[in-house]
Amino acid sequence: MDLKDQLKNLFPEHQPTQELEIEESPSIWLQKEPLICKYEKRKGKPVTIIEGYTGANSDFKVLSKEIKKWLGVGGSFKNDQIMIQGDYRDNIMTYLKDKGFQVKRVGG
Repeated sequence: MDLKDQLKNLFPEHQPTQELEIEESPSIWLQKEPLICKYEKRKGKPVTIIEGYTGANSDFKVLSKEIKKWLGVGGSFKNDQIMIQGDYRDNIMTYLKDKGFQVKRVGG
Protein backbone atom coordinates (compact mmCIF):
# COMPACT_ATOMS: atom_id res chain seq x y z
CA MET A 1 0.00 0.00 0.00
CA ASP A 2 1.59 3.25 -1.09
CA LEU A 3 1.14 6.74 0.29
CA LYS A 4 -1.71 7.68 -2.09
CA ASP A 5 -3.76 4.67 -1.00
CA GLN A 6 -3.17 5.49 2.66
CA LEU A 7 -4.30 9.07 2.11
CA LYS A 8 -7.45 7.85 0.32
CA ASN A 9 -8.27 5.67 3.32
CA LEU A 10 -7.74 8.55 5.75
CA PHE A 11 -9.59 11.18 3.67
CA PRO A 12 -12.14 9.41 1.43
CA GLU A 13 -13.96 12.64 0.47
CA HIS A 14 -10.85 14.46 -0.70
CA GLN A 15 -10.45 14.94 -4.45
CA PRO A 16 -6.79 15.01 -5.52
CA THR A 17 -5.65 18.11 -7.35
CA GLN A 18 -3.43 18.25 -10.38
CA GLU A 19 0.16 17.35 -9.53
CA LEU A 20 2.81 20.03 -9.87
CA GLU A 21 5.71 19.45 -12.22
CA ILE A 22 9.06 20.14 -10.63
CA GLU A 23 11.95 21.18 -12.81
CA GLU A 24 14.99 19.13 -11.83
CA SER A 25 17.77 21.56 -12.58
CA PRO A 26 17.63 24.99 -14.15
CA SER A 27 19.44 25.14 -17.45
CA ILE A 28 22.58 27.23 -17.50
CA TRP A 29 24.36 28.79 -20.41
CA LEU A 30 27.27 26.77 -21.80
CA GLN A 31 30.13 28.73 -23.28
CA LYS A 32 32.74 27.71 -25.82
CA GLU A 33 35.73 29.14 -23.96
CA PRO A 34 37.11 26.91 -21.23
CA LEU A 35 36.55 27.63 -17.55
CA ILE A 36 39.74 28.03 -15.53
CA CYS A 37 40.06 25.82 -12.46
CA LYS A 38 42.93 26.71 -10.16
CA TYR A 39 44.14 26.04 -6.64
CA GLU A 40 45.29 28.63 -4.13
CA LYS A 41 45.90 28.91 -0.44
CA ARG A 42 44.12 31.77 1.27
CA LYS A 43 44.91 32.45 4.90
CA GLY A 44 46.67 29.08 4.99
CA LYS A 45 43.65 27.08 3.81
CA PRO A 46 43.22 25.38 0.41
CA VAL A 47 40.70 26.92 -1.97
CA THR A 48 39.66 25.82 -5.47
CA ILE A 49 38.76 28.75 -7.71
CA ILE A 50 36.70 28.55 -10.90
CA GLU A 51 36.70 31.60 -13.14
CA GLY A 52 36.24 32.61 -16.74
CA TYR A 53 32.48 32.09 -17.00
CA THR A 54 30.86 34.72 -19.19
CA GLY A 55 27.19 33.90 -18.50
CA ALA A 56 24.74 35.82 -16.39
CA ASN A 57 25.27 36.20 -12.65
CA SER A 58 22.19 34.10 -11.97
CA ASP A 59 23.67 31.23 -14.03
CA PHE A 60 26.95 31.58 -12.14
CA LYS A 61 25.11 31.39 -8.81
CA VAL A 62 23.18 28.29 -9.90
CA LEU A 63 26.40 26.62 -11.07
CA SER A 64 28.18 27.41 -7.80
CA LYS A 65 25.25 26.09 -5.77
CA GLU A 66 25.19 22.85 -7.77
CA ILE A 67 28.93 22.30 -7.32
CA LYS A 68 28.82 22.99 -3.59
CA LYS A 69 25.84 20.70 -3.14
CA TRP A 70 27.41 17.94 -5.25
CA LEU A 71 30.68 18.05 -3.29
CA GLY A 72 29.05 18.66 0.08
CA VAL A 73 31.40 21.51 0.92
CA GLY A 74 31.18 25.23 1.53
CA GLY A 75 32.16 28.02 -0.74
CA SER A 76 31.10 31.36 -2.11
CA PHE A 77 30.53 33.34 -5.28
CA LYS A 78 32.03 36.79 -5.66
CA ASN A 79 33.71 38.89 -8.32
CA ASP A 80 32.79 36.39 -11.07
CA GLN A 81 34.63 33.59 -9.26
CA ILE A 82 33.39 30.46 -7.57
CA MET A 83 35.48 29.68 -4.50
CA ILE A 84 35.17 26.15 -3.11
CA GLN A 85 36.70 25.25 0.25
CA GLY A 86 39.34 22.56 -0.23
CA ASP A 87 41.32 21.13 -3.15
CA TYR A 88 38.66 19.57 -5.39
CA ARG A 89 40.09 20.42 -8.81
CA ASP A 90 39.83 16.90 -10.24
CA ASN A 91 36.28 16.35 -8.98
CA ILE A 92 35.10 19.76 -10.18
CA MET A 93 36.71 19.33 -13.57
CA THR A 94 34.98 15.97 -14.17
CA TYR A 95 31.66 17.42 -12.97
CA LEU A 96 31.92 20.42 -15.31
CA LYS A 97 32.95 18.21 -18.24
CA ASP A 98 29.90 16.02 -17.61
CA LYS A 99 27.74 19.17 -17.68
CA GLY A 100 29.20 20.08 -21.11
CA PHE A 101 31.77 22.72 -20.17
CA GLN A 102 35.37 22.86 -21.33
CA VAL A 103 37.73 23.12 -18.38
CA LYS A 104 41.37 24.15 -18.20
CA ARG A 105 43.53 23.31 -15.19
CA VAL A 106 45.89 26.07 -14.08
CA GLY A 107 48.66 25.58 -11.57
CA GLY A 108 50.33 22.46 -10.16
